Amino acid sequence: MKETIQDHLFALMLKSRKDAAVQLIAQYADQYGSEAAVIHLLEPALNRFGVIWAGQENVSLAQGYIVARIAEEVLAGAAAAKPVYIGQKKGPIVIGNIEDDYHDLGRKLVTTFLRAYGWQVVDMGNDVLAEDLFDQAQSVKSKVIAVSAMMYTTAMNIQKVRQVINRHGLKGKIKLAVGGAVFLLRPELVDEVGGDGTSRNALGAPELMKSLWEAADRL
Repeated sequence: MKETIQDHLFALMLKSRKDAAVQLIAQYADQYGSEAAVIHLLEPALNRFGVIWAGQENVSLAQGYIVARIAEEVLAGAAAAKPVYIGQKKGPIVIGNIEDDYHDLGRKLVTTFLRAYGWQVVDMGNDVLAEDLFDQAQSVKSKVIAVSAMMYTTAMNIQKVRQVINRHGLKGKIKLAVGGAVFLLRPELVDEVGGDGTSRNALGAPELMKSLWEAADRL
């Protein structure tokens, strides 16, 4: 079977050949545009890597680090190819992986892209309790909490964030953005965990945060 360009990129990632992988994506971007390169090359490769990472299928922390560096460099280039917000910072957004979730690649990519577009981001890291996310949002006066989960079992813990927001009478005033591989596979989970919105990838994160923040402002 003939190797596709997506297969070639994935193979370069597994071999930790960062420069070659970035160059391959850059060449594709030159021909089809940065957004197409992210959607049709980077995103599928990250999803494939995320599956084997979650299953701990002979991948190392070093490989994960290199893949993250590839993604960060490509996304920085994609951000530079579009008009980036200049002026007063927006936000802040509170972001973290939910309780018991340690798959931080997606969260780091979203954080990188949000900051490139002028958003202040408070990144709370992995395995964050719902109450801690809420308390941080209250502390910095954030109107959006963004929560990531890789697997269905950990995604269900996001319900606790919805519950704590509602319990304090702030439904609608603090919006809940959700993301991670499981939401791509099961879009109905957004509603199931009480999310107010999601994005397929980091490219869409700035627009999602903008729409959620504006919706909270209207209440």
